[in-house]
Amino acid sequence: MPALLTPFKSNDSIDFLTFEKNTRAQLDAGVHGLVLGGTLGEASTLRLEEKSELIQEAKLISNGSVPVIMNVAEASTSEALKSVTQALRDGADGLMVLPPMRYKADSRETVHYFQSIAKHSDLPIMIYNNPVDYGIEVTIPMFEELLQCETIQAVKESTRVTSNITKLRNAFGQRLAILTGVDTIAFESLMLGADGWVAGLVDAFPKETVAIYELVKKGEYAKAKSINDWFMPLLELDVNSKLVQNIKLAAQATGLGTEFVRLPRLPLEGVERQQVEEIINFALKKRPQV
Repeated sequence: MPALLTPFKSNDSIDFLTFEKNTRAQLDAGVHGLVLGGTLGEASTLRLEEKSELIQEAKLISNGSVPVIMNVAEASTSEALKSVTQALRDGADGLMVLPPMRYKADSRETVHYFQSIAKHSDLPIMIYNNPVDYGIEVTIPMFEELLQCETIQAVKESTRVTSNITKLRNAFGQRLAILTGVDTIAFESLMLGADGWVAGLVDAFPKETVAIYELVKKGEYAKAKSINDWFMPLLELDVNSKLVQNIKLAAQATGLGTEFVRLPRLPLEGVERQQVEEIINFALKKRPQV
C-alpha cells in the first residue's frame, strides 16, 4: 500500500491532476490499497476539507478496486473523532491511526484514545506504531487490550525492530495483520512474515516496490533481493527528516510528481539537493526491468 504524497501546485493548492497520475500508476503496478494523509501526505498541513477532497478523488480514481484508507493524526480525541466522522462521510474504507500528537500520552491514555476512535465507527483500523518519530510505542500488552475492539485489525509496524514482527505473530497469530512501515527493512520484514508493506518510495517507483512484495510472497527471494539491493540507496531517503522532500524529488524525476511542498517545509537546495539528485540519477541509470 502506498503512503501517497499530496502533490501541490506552485500556488499551494492541491494538484489533483498529478495526484491522479500517481494514483493510477500505483493501481497499474498492482497495489492493494491507498493510504492518504500520512507523513508523506503532509497530514499536519492539510485542512479537513482537503482531506475530504483527497478521499473523494481517490475513491473516484480507484473505483472500488482497492480500499482507500485515511490517516488520523490529531492532538485531541475530539478532533480525531471529527476526522473519523468526516472520513466516514467521504467514503473512506478504513483508517490508519496515530497516537495523540504533541502530548506524549502514557500507555493507559494511548489505549483509551485508540479505543475511543474504534468505538466511533465501524471502519477497520490500522494502528501506526512509530515510536522513533512520534515518541509513543504501542506494546504487546497494549495490543492485548486494543484487540478486544474488533475493528482494530492491523498494525503499521515502524518500530524499526524486525523481531517485533515475530513477537506480534507469536502473541496474536493471524488476529492482527502486520504491515511493515520502514522501507529500508521491508524486504527482511516480509521474509519474517509481515503481511504487507505501507511504502514510501513506491510513490516514485511503484513497479519495483510491488515486484519486491510479490516475489517475496512467491518465495522467489533471490530475485526480490536483487531488486532490493538496487533500491536500497533510494529506500534510505525514506528514513530521513526530509523524507517528504526526498521522495517528492524522486517522484518528480520519474514523472509521477512535483517537488512542491507546503510550508514550513521548503524544497531541497544546495549540497543537500545535489546529494539526493545523485542518488536518484544513479538509480535511474541502473533501473532494473521488472
